[in-house]
Amino acid sequence: MEEFDKIEIQHICSNICSGGTPKSTIMEYYGGNIPWLNTKEINFSRIYDTEKKITEEGFNNSSAKWIPENSVIVAMYGATAGKTAIAKIPLTTNQACCNLTINSNKADYRFVYYALCNDYAYLASLANGGAQQNLNAQQIKEFEIHYPPLDKQKRIADILSSLDDKIELNRRINDNLEQQAQALFKAWFVDNAVIDDASVSDYFIPLRGKNLLTSDAKGGEVPVVAGGLTPSAYHNVANTKAPVITISASGANAGYVNLWGVPVWSADSSYIDSSVTPHIYFWYNLLKFSQKNIFDSQTGSAQPHIYPKHIGDIHIPNLDLDKVADYNKIVTPIYEQITNTQKLNMQLTVTHDTLLPKLMSGEIKI
Repeated sequence: MEEFDKIEIQHICSNICSGGTPKSTIMEYYGGNIPWLNTKEINFSRIYDTEKKITEEGFNNSSAKWIPENSVIVAMYGATAGKTAIAKIPLTTNQACCNLTINSNKADYRFVYYALCNDYAYLASLANGGAQQNLNAQQIKEFEIHYPPLDKQKRIADILSSLDDKIELNRRINDNLEQQAQALFKAWFVDNAVIDDASVSDYFIPLRGKNLLTSDAKGGEVPVVAGGLTPSAYHNVANTKAPVITISASGANAGYVNLWGVPVWSADSSYIDSSVTPHIYFWYNLLKFSQKNIFDSQTGSAQPHIYPKHIGDIHIPNLDLDKVADYNKIVTPIYEQITNTQKLNMQLTVTHDTLLPKLMSGEIKI
């Protein structure tokens, strides 16, 4: 096992700065073409675009700064504090981002990113505050990471980047495949659609999941689907068949429609699998097309809810069932390929996450 030195972040950066937020009440500051990053978008990833854009006027009337491509960005505030991303485009950020421009003569920016990913738990533990846990720029400047020689940094970063490159390519392939299925759906069932009084309940009512406390999940490979956008836990038994559509039942994301190529445990969610309809992929696309209407069906103020009845009440175009069956048959190979690629990405992610701490600590000799 090799022993790596450690170094404070500030000693390998040519610049460290935060960003700024144009006044949200001034409409002219938003909707431009300058990428502007929020901390909620930082999640151990590469940033190629941002949810919001600001105008030149907004930039000039705030403390926002241009951050160069290949900067390493660390979230400082709230739930994402300590999470990291790489800017793959020049962009600006809000003030809750600590933006690190790495001196390429001292460190490989990719290595710095991976080192911070590896040390996320410790970095996040340094956050302090009340209801909202925050880091500050000084803590990040003084944060120490492992510091092997530059040539070794590059070799380590090459290994991890090659896995991330493959994962990213697979995601893009899947996005393209899904766009194909959506385009065909739109051409067949949205363009020139006839809408009378038809609703989902004319065909079926989704089934209600069975709640499973996170503490009761057995930690297997079966995703537990509750109210969030990602699995709340993993279990060793499923209560659905694949493929399966889930609709989150409560919380901020109540009504969110998702498709799973593997069996899941539907907990705080409704679900549609082959016990409900043989045309899963058609109904997934129809419900995604109706996503806004589903969100608008939320009930409750403090805690929004969406139950099977609400899904059943969603109005839909008149359907030709023969056409529905034909569409489902055509797109089935597309979604099967998507599922297989997702499984491959899960394997690549496990490999990446296994190698990361071993490479960073010198346990694996390069």
